[in-house]
Amino acid sequence: MTRPTLSLDHKDAAQLAPNLDDKGFGMSLFADGRYQWRETYFVLFDRQHRPKGADVKKALAELAPKVEILDVQSDENGLLESMTILAHADAAGMDVTYVEGDEVREQVTELKKDWKGQSFSSDEKTKVDRALQATARLDIYHFEELGDGFLDEDDEDHLDPAALLTVLSKLARLSHGVSIDPQSGTVI
Repeated sequence: MTRPTLSLDHKDAAQLAPNLDDKGFGMSLFADGRYQWRETYFVLFDRQHRPKGADVKKALAELAPKVEILDVQSDENGLLESMTILAHADAAGMDVTYVEGDEVREQVTELKKDWKGQSFSSDEKTKVDRALQATARLDIYHFEELGDGFLDEDDEDHLDPAALLTVLSKLARLSHGVSIDPQSGTVI
């Protein structure tokens, strides 16, 4: 089965990420030299299920002390706009941003084309159907914490995906959404 792929370098990903600092949302890990962007994941959902910033913070606080939650930004209704999550034990960091509109519609259209004719398990089919109805998305930019030394770009041994997978699961649950790995086209 062929999976759609999305290939981004650090510069491309940084351009896709909103400039959080300019919007008053705090500092993005893209601007922090101690972190290097590795990959981006999405949680697709119906915008009526957009979680409140306080609810996301509370759900992720359950992961303490494994993760540190920074710069939770919400709109005037308390709905999540962005946040930063650090998971030092996993040598990871994540910027999370809310997206809706044309970008999401275009992605759903592309996923429909890419997934057309593919066979999925019953559980996968339910998730795929939900993803294809999405009107909003959380972008999760996954970073490797470089620490004091410089790591070779190909050295990914220090980056543990455990915190990322847990965060994706919690965000999907809170938004009644579906986690997607756009690099492989896989529903997580």
